[in-house]
Amino acid sequence: MPRSFLLLIPLAYLLGSVPFGLLVGKAKGIDPRTAGSGNIGATNLGRLLGGRYFALVFTLDWLKGFLPMIAAAFIFLHHDLTTREYLLWLLVGFAAIFGHLFSAFLNFKGGKGVATSCGVMLGLFPYFTIPGLIAAVLWGIIFQIWRYVSLASIIAACAFPLIYIAVGLALGWPVFGAQLPLLAFAILIALMITLRHRGNITRLRAGTENRFARKSRSAS
Repeated sequence: MPRSFLLLIPLAYLLGSVPFGLLVGKAKGIDPRTAGSGNIGATNLGRLLGGRYFALVFTLDWLKGFLPMIAAAFIFLHHDLTTREYLLWLLVGFAAIFGHLFSAFLNFKGGKGVATSCGVMLGLFPYFTIPGLIAAVLWGIIFQIWRYVSLASIIAACAFPLIYIAVGLALGWPVFGAQLPLLAFAILIALMITLRHRGNITRLRAGTENRFARKSRSAS
């Protein structure tokens, strides 16, 4: 394994730490940390500035997870991977997600990690890509029905490990063998995303969670 691969881990953390939501908000004269829900993620930016800014911030946060994983893929996908190599590949993705959750540029505070986790999933080709696309479709269905970004994110994250097992067994992947770290990682990400949405879960149960709606042109 090239020694340069080890550089991907700190680079992934630094890329994950870039607070794109804050940068976009500041560029439009809004600090998302003190407006709306107080979160720097795409959902809050969408509520504050409109749907196109949701798409912009989500895409930028998604790339924070996707690009490091694709870089690692060019190193790993030339041979059959061992459990150790799966772990190292996952460590790159975890570093990106950890950077988003605990940004070095925001005193180790950050967003909820949904978009960056999605980028990591789709970038771990093909083992997480196929299950990730299915989970993304599930997210879209839940969101279109209930219009709660938080609810769609929690359900999709919790469903992802089950989808991965189903797809892996159907395609003959060593889900419970060499790829066991992938399953453990999928469960860990589901737990992390759920924990980061504790406040949303409380509001969902109380019926006070805000539904996502397009920002009116006439709104200030």
